[in-house]
Amino acid sequence: MGMTRPILLVLAAAVSGAVFAQAPDDDDAAVRAERWAQLQRAIFDDRTVQDGSSVLRLDAPPRAHDAALVPLTVTTTGSEPIKSVYLIIDNNPGPLAGTFTFGPAADPSALKVRMRVNTYTNVHAVAEGADGNLYSVERFVKAAGGCSAPAGSNDEESLRNLGQMRLRLMDDFEPGKPIQAQLMIRHPNFNGMQMDQLTRHYTPAHFIKTIEITYGEHDVLRVKSDIALSTDPVISFGFVPREKGQLKVVVTDSKENRFERTFDVPAAQRLSDAS
Repeated sequence: MGMTRPILLVLAAAVSGAVFAQAPDDDDAAVRAERWAQLQRAIFDDRTVQDGSSVLRLDAPPRAHDAALVPLTVTTTGSEPIKSVYLIIDNNPGPLAGTFTFGPAADPSALKVRMRVNTYTNVHAVAEGADGNLYSVERFVKAAGGCSAPAGSNDEESLRNLGQMRLRLMDDFEPGKPIQAQLMIRHPNFNGMQMDQLTRHYTPAHFIKTIEITYGEHDVLRVKSDIALSTDPVISFGFVPREKGQLKVVVTDSKENRFERTFDVPAAQRLSDAS
């Protein structure tokens, strides 16, 4: 695959020149189609991306209530085994917003995350099947300024509690049955585009790069993220615990910080708080 190059460098050809020559709110279908064609070549090289309407569904708000906290939900709808999902926000400064790779202990039927969306744009979810085939669906989202929105009131608290995590199990534990979980991570995810309204200086980039989730010795989910991930990200995912054990989460960020936390499954309470 063409994912070995740095994300922003890989996408440079796709987001330069004619791609952003159009006005950000240009809703011309031909312009959006050409932008998507360029992004496909940049991310997936010469691989064919098929229509995925029978394989997966992408839910996104038609108009973002908060462009810095746009919920995106990917649901698999077919029988095709899925090993990865790519979330691509076509008109964002870094279009490849996240790559989500499912391990053998995962339940890939539903994935939910909050992203920054910078302008009116198509959002694509691309699923990679176990056989290597690619399937795409899209939604059009109206948003403005999600990537450059000023630092919020929670950012100081996020920095004080950097790397703290909480895990919420959404279902009762039953060995061998899928469980949906919600992971919350304290991190401001500064992307380098936010201006301090008092100093008028840009806040240096400091964002989550990877999230690795395992259950026992088995991989559940591996996330490679970029500058679009929201402040204090919340990721909902599924996994299949074969027996009682521990879910381990390891997070790394752009300053090479590493945060690690384990959660008992089943937990003493449905909600496990960071100590």
